Amino acid sequence: MGKLFTIAENTFIETLRQPVYSIIIIAALLLIIISPSIAMYTMSDDNKLLREIGLSTLFLTSLFVAIFSASGAVAEELQNKTITTVLTKPVQRPIFIIAKFLGVLAAVVLAHYICTIALLMAIRHGVLQTASDTHDWTVISAAAVVVLTVLLLSTFFNYAYDWKFMSTAIVLAAIFATFAIVFLIFIDRTWTFNPQENGINTLDVYGSVLLLLAAMIIAALAVALSARFNIVVTLSVCIGIFILGLISDYTFAELAKTELWAKICYFVLPNLQIFWISDAIYEGGKVPLKYLMISASYALCYTTAMLALAIASFQRRQVG
Repeated sequence: MGKLFTIAENTFIETLRQPVYSIIIIAALLLIIISPSIAMYTMSDDNKLLREIGLSTLFLTSLFVAIFSASGAVAEELQNKTITTVLTKPVQRPIFIIAKFLGVLAAVVLAHYICTIALLMAIRHGVLQTASDTHDWTVISAAAVVVLTVLLLSTFFNYAYDWKFMSTAIVLAAIFATFAIVFLIFIDRTWTFNPQENGINTLDVYGSVLLLLAAMIIAALAVALSARFNIVVTLSVCIGIFILGLISDYTFAELAKTELWAKICYFVLPNLQIFWISDAIYEGGKVPLKYLMISASYALCYTTAMLALAIASFQRRQVG
């Protein structure tokens, strides 16, 4: 277990220090911040479009973080020959694969968590649909305090202790964003203690959890592919499976009734559509907790299968 956690921790830290990891998070946060302004030009309910944009951004952010992080977790070590040093400790190959996945998953969860809090703040602020609408200054003030505190502390730690600026900023952002969202849960837009009118919808939280489960599946798939292929092939296959997983119900469901190949594709490919509940949120429907548990069971089973496939394929891989 000590080797497992050590490799997972190193993978987590290495992922945080990758430039593409920070770029994806910053781009997602900027898009979420400007989404209330983008959504105000619809002819119907602007806040519904705000949720649609926010959940789509969150979905793509977590998936791209999972793909880029997991695809390089094993492939780069194979390419740089550093894996030979690790395996001669000795570290069993199944432990190595599982530890790599856990490290990548921790980085995905961190990025997803930060973007989820930003999305909840954007939804709490809402869209200014009329000229009489006012800004939610509690949300704006809380976000400004988080940004300024993170920048100042990251600069200080970088100068005084030579800590990496971006990785430190991401960890601090998760910590202070937690304080901010807890503050907003209890304080309404008039700076009054009013938890009943905090503007945070449980369905939005459910939607975020389901999207994280989809990202977990893609991360396991990327680890399985990177155990045998290089980064380019892994990225291409993961993006292709991601697209097919989103349209699985429309592409293979009907054909599966008559065609064997469609039936195989329908059961083998991950059905990512079950993790997308934007339609239910958009139409004001209800998502029971039972649906969340069933989706989590499906994601856990598929992730376990992908990790088993990764271990089986990596067992015979020449690394010397």
